[in-house]
Amino acid sequence: MDQFMDRKNYTHRNPNPNYTPNYNSMQSLRFIQALARINRAAPKPTTPSRRTKQIRRAAYASMAYTSGSRHNWSRALLIRLRQRQRLRSLRLLTVRRRVRIVTPAMSRPEEPARAETLRRLVPGGKSMEYCNLLEETADYMQCLRSQVQLMQSLVDAFSS
Repeated sequence: MDQFMDRKNYTHRNPNPNYTPNYNSMQSLRFIQALARINRAAPKPTTPSRRTKQIRRAAYASMAYTSGSRHNWSRALLIRLRQRQRLRSLRLLTVRRRVRIVTPAMSRPEEPARAETLRRLVPGGKSMEYCNLLEETADYMQCLRSQVQLMQSLVDAFSS
């Protein structure tokens, strides 16, 4: 019992030795904590589009943190979020859109034409080989599916 009371080593663990947190419960906990931080940090009313962007960032961050750094897409999202936070702290945040034109000569040999589309959709996909890209895409889709289910359950819980 002393290990739970020691301030330096305190963690939010369940005292049940048979409890193992699953991915969905960890993601929902992180997402709800992020929503609470957004709610506390916004003393004045924000525009709906800004609020939507904050919620979207919170959802991506909770998904990436829960997945950890074992996947390329989560590392890419985490790096992007950290860079954004660093730039925001310096007040240098500017939005720039980069247009990239892909010609058939630029595409990689022996890959389907849709591989470039996947590379744009999956975070960190631009630097992956085709086989790794497919694995990362499958994992990313699974995480997105669980994120949608989480958000739907939150909407159902708060609407009733």
